[in-house]
Amino acid sequence: MLSRPVRRVALAAACAAIGACVPPPPASAPAPTTAPAANPTVPPAAPAVPASPPAAAPAPVVTPPDEAPLASDAAADSLLVDVARLDTTVQVDLRYATRFNFTGAVLPGYEAPRALLRREAAAALARVQERLRGEGLGVKIFDAYRPVRATDAMVEWTRRVRREDLLKDGYVAERSRHNLGLAVDLTLVALATGRELRMGSAFDTFAESARTANATGVAAENRLRLKRAMEAEGFTSLPEEWWHFSYRVPDPMRFDLVIR
Repeated sequence: MLSRPVRRVALAAACAAIGACVPPPPASAPAPTTAPAANPTVPPAAPAVPASPPAAAPAPVVTPPDEAPLASDAAADSLLVDVARLDTTVQVDLRYATRFNFTGAVLPGYEAPRALLRREAAAALARVQERLRGEGLGVKIFDAYRPVRATDAMVEWTRRVRREDLLKDGYVAERSRHNLGLAVDLTLVALATGRELRMGSAFDTFAESARTANATGVAAENRLRLKRAMEAEGFTSLPEEWWHFSYRVPDPMRFDLVIR
């Protein structure tokens, strides 16, 4: 029998031969890995919704002259006013009350050289005159309210002389805002002398030279001066005729009152 010391030596040798008899102390368990804090899922920002543009104001309804009702003479008397009563400095040369117009005759319904307009348009024209007065200028009216019968006579004339092209090109209209008392044909004059300013073409010129934009030099400046003064008081220009301007009211009516 081996002594106790010998047994210990032998045991140690045996242990060395087989690796290790005594298992090494267990390694410390690795510290649990701390999971990264979960980031809450943030939904992508919704695209900004552009603000709706403010609703545009509805365009004013413009009643065509041929759709406006025909008023009685009594209604015409109450709605039409003589521009000269509002401003005596306004000059009037009512061409269709004379033979000095494209038909060569006085037109039906023109028995006196009075420039009538709807009250609202007449008041606006008086303001135009006041506006121009500061420049030493004023207006001269060639036509204002036009009786329906006069317009009919113009149309009949174009057919009689075989000038239907004037109807086609718009120089003569079968129905006009003049019939409503809401259109005026006019030019500029020097208040001191009463003389007309140069405008580049005569009133009722049936040609391209009558277009507002078709002028140069002093004539172009005068056309623009007239246009600006009229538009400043609510009138609308007609590009084809530098002398023609119209006005809007909510209740237009056609008239056939004889101008006396």
